[in-house]
Amino acid sequence: MHNSFAASTAFHEDWPVAMDQALAALAMPAGANLGFIYFTDYYSVDIVEVLDRLTTLTGIRNWVGTSSLGVIGQAVAAQNQPGLSLLVAGLPEGSFQVFSGRDRLPNTLGTDAASDQPYFAVVHGDPATPDMGDLIADMATKVSSGFITGGLAIARGDAPMIANGVLHGGISGVAFNEQIVITTRLTQGCCAVGPMHVVTACDQNVITEIDGRPALDAFLEAAGTSLGQDLRRAARYILPGLGIPGRDDADFRVRNVIGLDPTNGLFAINDNIAVGQRLRFFRRDADCARADMMRMLTELRDSLDQAPRAALYISCAARGANMFGDDNTEPGMIAEVFPGLPTAGFFAGGEISHDQLYGYTGVLTLFL
Repeated sequence: MHNSFAASTAFHEDWPVAMDQALAALAMPAGANLGFIYFTDYYSVDIVEVLDRLTTLTGIRNWVGTSSLGVIGQAVAAQNQPGLSLLVAGLPEGSFQVFSGRDRLPNTLGTDAASDQPYFAVVHGDPATPDMGDLIADMATKVSSGFITGGLAIARGDAPMIANGVLHGGISGVAFNEQIVITTRLTQGCCAVGPMHVVTACDQNVITEIDGRPALDAFLEAAGTSLGQDLRRAARYILPGLGIPGRDDADFRVRNVIGLDPTNGLFAINDNIAVGQRLRFFRRDADCARADMMRMLTELRDSLDQAPRAALYISCAARGANMFGDDNTEPGMIAEVFPGLPTAGFFAGGEISHDQLYGYTGVLTLFL
């Protein structure tokens, strides 16, 4: 079967109306057998009925997705509005498998043990589940590429997920074998500031020394004269990026500053850190985020030998209008670089790329 995709997005306070609008705009692929559904938490109370009706109207039995504060489509997105975003695909039988805590991911997806092993997965996680970072890292070991993408549900109340049924807790999603060609990139919305550093003294999440001197001195140098005069403001814009063991010098996990102590020359972040870990400071603002997003998109486009067929885009709920002033900015940039590309996604409470859980990032997954 030739891989084919279609996507649509609709917003309406009544979910049946939104569904009808989305389906009317959807050019259903022949042999469609997998669907992604992302829905805002306005629909969460009725999600069992939503999934039942969607399955009946489309005939697609395999659905994965999650609740969110906002959904993303082709050149459009909105947070804090009732809406849903759909991506449907017609894929070769045996090329994918929906999984959850109830239905574990098998070692092979088809009949050939060598070629049909899970290669890549799109996963959704419940933010209330303890040790989510460890679960994500473990999930990445279950696919032969070691690479997964996805995001955490987020809602003002109940945060259901979908994996051939409605569920809560843990992680779920869909795995693909190597018949489905996928590429992915991450944008952290930051510009590097200053040189690479090494943490020389710390206690759990408190950094006391960087390069053998008070940690706050290094932070203030990165902040510069203007920002450094207002520590609270500086902490919103200047963020530490932690080097990921075993990765190259360009790979960092950006974290937030959650406390500053000028008296003792230290600061605290929202992650544990180890002596000897690489650290680099980053500036996050709308201009940096826009530039990094465009860099990611153009580098990805220029690396491809063929046009992508569809995209999933997962963005932090703190991005969108909160960062750019308009929820449409990111999907608009995707549509600018990849015109007409069927796209679906959501605003997440944490973004998943490779084997790590990130924040304030955008994760783009392309089906080729």
